[in-house]
Amino acid sequence: MNILLTGQIRDNVKNFGEQVLTTITDIGTLINHNPEIHGGCPIVASTGVTVRRIAIWYKQGYSAEEIADQISHLTLAQVYAALAYYHANRDQIDADIAAEEAEGDRLEKLHKIQKLS
Repeated sequence: MNILLTGQIRDNVKNFGEQVLTTITDIGTLINHNPEIHGGCPIVASTGVTVRRIAIWYKQGYSAEEIADQISHLTLAQVYAALAYYHANRDQIDADIAAEEAEGDRLEKLHKIQKLS
């Protein structure tokens, strides 16, 4: 089915298409590494939020929308980019989570021992 667009309608459709093209985001720009932030682990670009943090919430059953609501300065696109990065690098991120949990357990035990002394 062909529709003939005339005058103002055609110009509006053309302008809309140009606006859409100018707002496309390369998702590769949404995750980065900065050695000065969280030891260089992957973070949501321009934030201090780690992919690991988002992955932990996701593994606890939070949806991307719920995570974006909880970390309100992140967009839904940023959360999905972090989840995509997590799924593409799941073994490494899960190992980082396990190491962080083990260190937390070690520190908790150390604190209890020192408290008893």
